[in-house]
Amino acid sequence: MNTINTLGPNTPRIALIGECMIELQHRADGSLQQSFGGDTLNTAVYLSRELGTAGSVDYVTALGDDSFSDAMCRSWSDENIGLGMVQRLPGRLPGLYCIQTDAAGERRFLYWRNEAAVRDCFTTPAATPILAALPDYDVLYFSGITLAVLGVKGREKLLETLIEARQRDARIVFDNNYRPRLWASIEEARAAYRSVLPYVDLALLTVDDEQALFHFADCEAVFEAYEQIGTPEVVLKRGAEACLIRCAGESFKVPAQKVEQVVDTTAAGDSFSAAYLASRLKGGSPVEAAEAGHRLASRVIQVPGALIPR
Repeated sequence: MNTINTLGPNTPRIALIGECMIELQHRADGSLQQSFGGDTLNTAVYLSRELGTAGSVDYVTALGDDSFSDAMCRSWSDENIGLGMVQRLPGRLPGLYCIQTDAAGERRFLYWRNEAAVRDCFTTPAATPILAALPDYDVLYFSGITLAVLGVKGREKLLETLIEARQRDARIVFDNNYRPRLWASIEEARAAYRSVLPYVDLALLTVDDEQALFHFADCEAVFEAYEQIGTPEVVLKRGAEACLIRCAGESFKVPAQKVEQVVDTTAAGDSFSAAYLASRLKGGSPVEAAEAGHRLASRVIQVPGALIPR
């Protein structure tokens, strides 16, 4: 059974696969504040911070050759994230999204990502050496959003990579992050998820997403499904409620940290996942890892935006 904290190397190499987009925040006065965002990128940043010198973090994506892509790469380098697996495709652009907030504080997201460079991340000639190098990493991390944006051909390449990485004793980490608007149908999404889940060693799941995608009745039904798949370690993230964990036949319930005022829940789950994984890679128990995840997430939701200052 592959568990995350049984890795041999003292400084594991981790590759996170996904998309980072240009983010525009629509302010009340009509102005726009520009930044960058993406689920696996948020996790990569927090993972790099949490690990420090105890591991190395690379990001795997495709960008354009524009100034926004340049700025992304500079910011990732500042966070000690390796850029050797980032493709720069001439004439292409990153995806873009805008956040609009109404008078009640509810947020609405508008996306422009259909032509984003990441769509061809695993199908260009330049992807061949990247795909060949990925199985040599100690940990590969991706999400449901990764599955969606890669498309059919990209998902096929990813699946081949996961199988080979597993054969080389790499650990596979998956965050479910189901976003219905990214899929042509729920059947397509289910098929994509089911194709990769048998190769996952650590599943970091949001309960609401699992219920939306697979219509599970409750948390126990989720655990039973993943036990049948054979996933060694499953974490159910439940927002402000305690997270639930099944690992190597044991069950754990770890309370979340109470926060007096929630400012912005963006990247709460991404940061939890980063701190959980970092703790496990450093030898922490599932309970210690969940406590670390709750601590970081509680700080993140008290600050606007996905990435809090270092």
